Amino acid sequence: MQPVRLADLARSVGITQGTASALVEALVREGLIERGTDENDRRAIRLTTTAAGEEQAQRWLADYVAAAGELFACLDAEDQLLMTRLLDRLADALDARG
Repeated sequence: MQPVRLADLARSVGITQGTASALVEALVREGLIERGTDENDRRAIRLTTTAAGEEQAQRWLADYVAAAGELFACLDAEDQLLMTRLLDRLADALDARG
């Protein structure tokens, strides 16, 4: 699903394009993503992860999964399923609000 337009990224995470641009700049400096141009719109910026960015994303995901596992370990399987359903309903309600 790469490359991604900066404007689309900003919209998908609910931040302004200016904020996204500042965050992207930090990721570019760290060598985690690269900026490119859009073949159809020279004003648009396309973002692609680097190999180092892919590796870092995998580490962040593993850390997130481990932290979530620790957080929800106190719940049995039934309670975890209930929590998932409730969080899904909340996410749907937030999406519907726009």
